[in-house]
Amino acid sequence: MIVAVVALAVTRQFSARRIRDEKRWWLLPTVLLLVALRNDEVVDPRHEALSAVLLVAGILAGLVTGAGWGWTSRVWRQPDASVWSRGTKATVFVWVGGIGVRGLLGGGAFLLGVHQGPAALLLSLAAMLLARSGVLVLRARSMSEQHTVPAGAPATGIPWGAGQAVAKGRA
Repeated sequence: MIVAVVALAVTRQFSARRIRDEKRWWLLPTVLLLVALRNDEVVDPRHEALSAVLLVAGILAGLVTGAGWGWTSRVWRQPDASVWSRGTKATVFVWVGGIGVRGLLGGGAFLLGVHQGPAALLLSLAAMLLARSGVLVLRARSMSEQHTVPAGAPATGIPWGAGQAVAKGRA
């Protein structure tokens, strides 16, 4: 299940997706959180303190990765006032860094003999999705009218400034 959620998130981040300014943006992370907390293996009972430290570090890594994902995504407003986003090359670096940190945490836990079950990964994933969605919703809400594509401009799915530069041969 974890691999499927990550694969879905990665493939969807590079296609244009409409950002819906709804109150449900936190729903999927909450479901993942509840599924993780239903598991009795959130903390290794043999190494409770160390396991808790690694768990918190994983959640923090998820929050930072998610926020980075949200801030490195391209966000633009279409003529119909809908707001869209798409991952960029910088988003790839954020993902690689986040996966690297998760790998280091998992490797460190293994070397220290601390068992980290799927609940720890689900909590980190929930934190990442919560941070990403929150950042994108905040960015969508704060977009000013200057980011709106002017009437009559082609709705190419790229930000107006970038499309204007391409049209004038400055890109």
